[in-house]
Amino acid sequence: MIRQSVLTAACLSCTCIALAQEPARGDQAAPASAPNVAAGARETRIVASDRDYQIGPEDILDISVWKNPELSRTVPVRPDGKVSLPLVNDIHAAGLTPTALREELTKRLSEYVPSPEVAVIVREVHSAKVSVVGAVRTPGRYDVRSPATVLELIALAQGFTDFASRDRIVVLRQNGNTPTRIPFNYRKIADGTEQENFFVQPGDIIVVP
Repeated sequence: MIRQSVLTAACLSCTCIALAQEPARGDQAAPASAPNVAAGARETRIVASDRDYQIGPEDILDISVWKNPELSRTVPVRPDGKVSLPLVNDIHAAGLTPTALREELTKRLSEYVPSPEVAVIVREVHSAKVSVVGAVRTPGRYDVRSPATVLELIALAQGFTDFASRDRIVVLRQNGNTPTRIPFNYRKIADGTEQENFFVQPGDIIVVP
């Protein structure tokens, strides 16, 4: 009887130790890799934006045809979205990626040049513009040559004036034929709560009341 009591006490002791060592479900920390996953998602977004860049009006393009210097040109994209080149004359470039324009030029030039090797490089980006208007120190249209956030555009405009309504900022964005108003609350971002400091898109208008 004494021996059975000792064994029972020992089992209870082991169970208590195991429960004491096991962390509570609510206290378990998030996996250490979670911040890296979020950072990776943001990095992927930036890289994809660079890779899928679409040519626009006012951009400057380097177009070269291998072993045909007379066909190679540095050309601006006109306001109508076209570029002018020897043999092919006018060709629409706005809205195409450099790869898509290269393929179209290769197709058009193959009527005149056997197996043309074409390269298209965006030398200067001028089509991606964002306007900042209202209660900022330097309102205007700004070139966006790499991914940029709303706060970065406001910084380019030299920041807010003294009487700016920082919790009533609106980003006007055209989605096809539908205009969209996106609220942007600077105070919440400065406090680190709720709203995300999102990326702007070409053609956006940031209105600071």
